[in-house]
Amino acid sequence: MSRIPRPLRHLRLVAVALALPLLATIACAGPDPDQAAPPGGGATVNTSPDQNRVRAQKDDAIAATLPQAIRERGTLVVGTTGNGTPPLSFTADDDRTIIGVEPDIAQLVADKLGLRLELQPTSWENLFLATESGQYDAGFSNVTVTEERKDKYDFATYRTDTIAFEARTDGPVEKIAEPKDVAGLTIGVGAGTNQEQLLVRWDEQNRAAGLAPTTIQYYQNPGDFYLALDSGRLDAYLGPNPTSAYHVATGGTTKIVGTLNGGGDVQADIAAMTKKGNGLVQPLAAALNALREGGEYQQVLQRWNLSAEAVPTSQVNPQGLPRKAAS
Repeated sequence: MSRIPRPLRHLRLVAVALALPLLATIACAGPDPDQAAPPGGGATVNTSPDQNRVRAQKDDAIAATLPQAIRERGTLVVGTTGNGTPPLSFTADDDRTIIGVEPDIAQLVADKLGLRLELQPTSWENLFLATESGQYDAGFSNVTVTEERKDKYDFATYRTDTIAFEARTDGPVEKIAEPKDVAGLTIGVGAGTNQEQLLVRWDEQNRAAGLAPTTIQYYQNPGDFYLALDSGRLDAYLGPNPTSAYHVATGGTTKIVGTLNGGGDVQADIAAMTKKGNGLVQPLAAALNALREGGEYQQVLQRWNLSAEAVPTSQVNPQGLPRKAAS
């Protein structure tokens, strides 16, 4: 999950001006499409360091429930990947400031808790290690709740997890909606993600049914899997729907051929992640629910064209994706 190549991030004034209005159409291939248009018709995405973020007022009652150490420190240290995955978390035009829906939601939560946000960009792998060690108070980075992760972390949900199959516009793949559709294909995916778990489960079902196996290839750098798609080495790539929809609209060479909930048959949710038992998850959930009641939460999702991924309430440690079967 490294930074996306500059040509993809800097299709700003013309391509991106068209991008967000198109996302609502592009993402309609599945049950959870991104349907909301951004305010003002989505003329341009603001990718400057000056984001003019939606802000919120402190809730004294919720802030009083924070762990004492965080209250006294006065900061909320949040880890996010910030590595070129628009509109989730990516760098602004100065190649330094981290922007996107994840930093925006983290800022709202910090505001509601009366804390100053300290945003720390990091790698996907280190996000978990640093949160577990207490270096970060929380992680906001498109993290899906899983039963295995709940052994070490507490979660407060704030978006539904929608994933997408992205394929070449001129390629042979037209639709992927169920396991049999990936039989015999070469599919790219990020290692250690819930997308990987779903793809592995589908492949196991197909093999058990006597269908051709799926060749699964692993990628960390978006530039690498987009090159693999363009060259035909991949039939499709399975990743987060927001990122795929953004790339389809701005890149012009790929299409979304299917979307589904990240858990497949099991509901999957995106959540703020904090070290298990550190006393922070309940204040996080309370802040998110207060932000929903106040409307700031909806404003941020609408800004990034993700209104269809809103949750009705922030839940603490809901049922997560099932554990991997022992081998």
